[in-house]
This record gives sequence, structure tokens and C-alpha cells, in this order.
Amino acid sequence: MAEQGKENFRDTIGTLNEEGKRAWVFPKKPVGKWYEYRKYVSYVLLLFLFASPFIKINGHQFLMFNVLERRFNIFGFPFWPQDFYIFVIMMLTGVVFVILFTVAFGRLFCGWVCPQTIFMEMVFRRIEYWIDGDRGKQIRLAKMPWNREKILKRSLKWFVFFVISFLIANVFLAYLIGSDRLIRYVVDGPMQHTSTLISLIIFTGVFYFVFAWFREQVCIIVCPYGRLQGALLDNKSIVVAYDHQRGERELGRSKFKKNENRQELGKGDCIDCFQCVQVCPTGIDIRNGTQLECVNCTACIDACNSIMKSVDLPEGLIRYASEENIEKKTKFEFTPRLKGYTVVLGILISVLVGMLFLRNDVEADILRLPGQLFERKADNIISNVYTYKLVNKTNVEIEDVSFKLLSHQGEIKIVSHDTFTVPAGGLAEGTLFVELNASALSGDKDKVLIGVFSGDEQIESTKTAFLGPRSFN
Repeated sequence: MAEQGKENFRDTIGTLNEEGKRAWVFPKKPVGKWYEYRKYVSYVLLLFLFASPFIKINGHQFLMFNVLERRFNIFGFPFWPQDFYIFVIMMLTGVVFVILFTVAFGRLFCGWVCPQTIFMEMVFRRIEYWIDGDRGKQIRLAKMPWNREKILKRSLKWFVFFVISFLIANVFLAYLIGSDRLIRYVVDGPMQHTSTLISLIIFTGVFYFVFAWFREQVCIIVCPYGRLQGALLDNKSIVVAYDHQRGERELGRSKFKKNENRQELGKGDCIDCFQCVQVCPTGIDIRNGTQLECVNCTACIDACNSIMKSVDLPEGLIRYASEENIEKKTKFEFTPRLKGYTVVLGILISVLVGMLFLRNDVEADILRLPGQLFERKADNIISNVYTYKLVNKTNVEIEDVSFKLLSHQGEIKIVSHDTFTVPAGGLAEGTLFVELNASALSGDKDKVLIGVFSGDEQIESTKTAFLGPRSFN
């Protein structure tokens, strides 16, 4: 962290020292109402993150992102490769929502909802406070030679960090391969599934590296979201802000003295205690304005309010506010840009909801066999050969499946059987022949509509091309 008291222009991130080396951040433990609010929100989100892979809706995992098998479950809705267009709309909706939220409320997502912040500040950091102590003790421990106390504390902390990283890796794996499969692998024993075990070890190592060493650098260096601030924020965006007009006034900041009227003397309400700096998890001074590293975690708000209360000055020197709100004392305004993003978001949500409700439970693809033309049979019958693929997106078997022509008079013959069953959450593939009388064709390439039936109930329909002899009439 840069030396306190220096407010020179900096062209590096706040966690680098003058030699260009990493300056380790030892934030003071936050205390205050905003921190309590964040704890409650974090508990709910942690419960959600750990429980989601194990919740089932209609037999489907609540959230699953099986990239290798291209199967996704989002809020209990199963998505197959054929539903990729819906997945794209869903991702676009999420992106527009994040943009809209950022334009209005800055990096509120980072401070309150982001899994990196939640795990770092509400899990790993609190364990660190429990084992190493608060800021002062952590600094002394870091400077301490490797004696018995330091070895014991470091070993205990690293062991606990590793165990939690291993637990997170298991949950993460449940999102990727499915909780049922993960539980089965655990019961079978890790040596029966070495590839999964290797993946688990790699994930554990990554999480341990992130939370034990890389820490706030993820938000500052890796995550691109912070860099979007320059493009998305304006002077009307609500952020964690320092009220420089009240904090500085004519004579700027100064140390606190009893029984003085700071306002009459022209002194700012900021008493230069640096509590807002010491409590910051990314090591910045919020008094220098909105910065890349700020994740809107509200720790500085609690620290400043505590000091203001102790010196009998009004709270809110650091608060949620926009630049315009501080400069002009105006209220939050729903700007034209916000209105535009809201309209786009509303359209995307409407399209997404419509697609979800109009989506079929069965996806049918019937395609002509590549390289094959047609076969002329007796009685002027023309035959085409096709491959079919039926995807069952439900958790119930579809039995007694057959095909019928809906657009032409003719016959469909399925190779090797007349009907078949599509397994729950699975697919069925095969070959079939479509036979039509040449007199029913309007040209050398007709579109035929084929219905998919389960018993007597039509469950899907699809169009495909039918080739016939070319007519020169």
C-alpha cells in the first residue's frame, strides 16, 4: 500500500509499492451496519451457491453447466445444444442487466454479490482475523521471523484455507458434471475416476491460490468488470463516494481538536484519521475519488461513520452518492441512458420468457442421408432415406414413438422397428424411409412435414426435403 499521507498522482495500481513490488494489503476488520447487512446477504448467497447443484426441479438439477457434454440446466430448465439460441439470449439479458445496474449503482455487484468478494471477505478473511488477528497483529506476524508462533498460525491458516478450497472445488465440480454423478464418484472411490480426481485437485489448487495468495488482485488485475467503469459510470451514477465539499472545505483536512467549530474555521470534517484507508480490502484511499480498485464494499463507510460519531460530527462523509449529488445536492435521476438500457432489458426479458414457454419438450431433426438421391420403386413410388434424432428434454420416458406424414399421402418406414422409446433426458437416433407417389410431388425437391407421435398424441413436427425425379414438362 502506498505510504499514507502522500496524495500524489499515481499511475499504478494501489497494491504496488515504489519499487514495483506487491504491497500486501492488511485491511482492518470492518465493523458497522453496512458490514452487518453484507454479512446477511452473503450468508444467503453462500447458501444458494452451495445448495444450487443439489436442488432438483422436476428431476432436473437447479443449476448445471456441463460444458463437455453440452448440457445445461438453468433454474431447473434443461438446455441442449439445440437450445443454444435461448442460452445466448439469456446471457445477453444478463450482460445488459449488469450494464444497467452499473450505470445506475456502480460496482454494487462487486461489493455485495460477486462470489470472489463473498468468499474472500466473508469466509477466508474472517478466518484470517480469527487465526492471525486484526490488522496490527497481521502486520506484526508478517514481519516476525519464522518462530514457533508464526509456523503454527501459518500452518493452521493454510490448512483451513486448503480444506475450504477443496470443499468449494467439489461444489464447483457438481455444477460442471452434475451432483448425482459427483456423489456416485465419491461413493465409488476417487481412484475409480482418476480424471475427475485430477480435475478436483486442479480446481482446489486454483481456489487455494486465489484466496490464499492472489486475493484482491483478482478484482484489480484479472476481472475486466472494473475497467468498464470508465465507459459505464457518469456523474449521476451512485457509488461509494467521499463528500469532498464537506470533508475539505476551504482549509482542507486537519486533525481533530476538541471544542473547535470546524465549519466556522473553514476546516473540513475529515480529520485525516486514515481509518477508511486501513479498512479498505484493495488498499486505496477513497478520498481520492472513484478508482479502478474500489469494489463498493462499504467498509470505508462504516469506518468513517464510526469516527464521525466518536467526534460528534454528522455521519455520511463517505456514503452512497453520485458526483452530481455531492456537487449540486441533487437526488438520483433516471437519466435517458438508463431509460434506454431499461427498454432494451425489458425487450430481452420478454423475448427470453416467450422462448422459454414456447420451447418444445421434444426436439426432432430429420435429415436426408448425405450422398443419397432417391429410389424409384414399383407403382411409381419414390423413396428417400433419412436419419432422425429425437431429443427428450423432460425427465420422463417418451414411449411408443412413431412418425407420420402430415403434408402428403405416403408411408414412413422406420428401420428395424415400428415404434421406439426415447429415454428421459436422452436422445434416440435411427434411420427411416419416406415413400411417396410421384404424382404427389410438385417438383424435383418438395418440402414434407413429418409429425412425431407418442401413441396417438402428436408431440412435435418438423420439415425436411424430399427429392424426386426432375420433370421437363
